Amino acid sequence: MIRVLVAKPGLDGHDRGAKVVARALRDAGFEVIYTGLRQTPEQIAEAALQEDVNVVAMSILSGAHPHLFPKVVKLVREKGMNDVLIIGGGVIPEGDISALKEAGIAEVFTPGTPTTDVIEFIKAHVKEA
Repeated sequence: MIRVLVAKPGLDGHDRGAKVVARALRDAGFEVIYTGLRQTPEQIAEAALQEDVNVVAMSILSGAHPHLFPKVVKLVREKGMNDVLIIGGGVIPEGDISALKEAGIAEVFTPGTPTTDVIEFIKAHVKEA
């Protein structure tokens, strides 16, 4: 079973979108671990390691994605989790997406993206154990 950590990095206090995605992933047959609000990059990376996840899915609305998303990627990779798929979503300007991908975010999902797109992306990029 594919294990997905759904995380809310930074001080963003809104999690409706993350909960919608988490529920859709669960309903699609994934095992979902939700970290809750206001997680530091260090907490997210440690949770990914402890939970032995295949995917880290971050959601952010605060505008701190250029700093927080790459930091999570760096910390996850430093912990030796080189095969973990890291995706992001939320209110992210189109102009920021290429830099996030260069920093290691596999895909960025913006508001209005159908949850089926997220599910299909994960299924296409994660091999089940």
